Amino acid sequence: MKYFIASDIHGSYKFCKMMVEKFKESNADKLILLGDILYHGPRNSLPQEYNPKKVIELLNNISEKIICVRGNCDAEVDQMVLDFPIMCENSSILIDNKPVYLTHGHHLENLNLTCGDIVIYGHTHIPKFEKENSILHINPGSVSIPKENSPHSYIIFENNDFSFFNLETDEIYKKESI
Repeated sequence: MKYFIASDIHGSYKFCKMMVEKFKESNADKLILLGDILYHGPRNSLPQEYNPKKVIELLNNISEKIICVRGNCDAEVDQMVLDFPIMCENSSILIDNKPVYLTHGHHLENLNLTCGDIVIYGHTHIPKFEKENSILHINPGSVSIPKENSPHSYIIFENNDFSFFNLETDEIYKKESI
């Protein structure tokens, strides 16, 4: 299975359109969205080309390919306009019969993670691939509002490799294996 993993679109039509194009080009089986889809949030500036209605249209056109978890900026009203489920706080995928936990990241402490687990989350807008207390933490960064000088980014997971891509240049800037 090939997964395209992204987070924190925050209503940016410009970067969502780029992301959807890269997703289609990648021939990934699923697009995993880690929350904060339509609203920019009170702590963030408006992202470039903020247009939630156009983001809705882009994502609804590929809804059958999307696995999504709810971010702290996602609301019930967002679910009313999106054709794929977004209200689940956590989800998981299986990699080699091992669950990989998906969440937005603003409530990581609520996951009952144990030694050897893998968790993929967004929220911080900062890419990450790091073991903390024997738990692998992976973050694709942000599609539209990257922080700490990181690029607009996403991950492709295939064959036990996590490739971190710069959305604007399409270059792999980091590659890690599990």
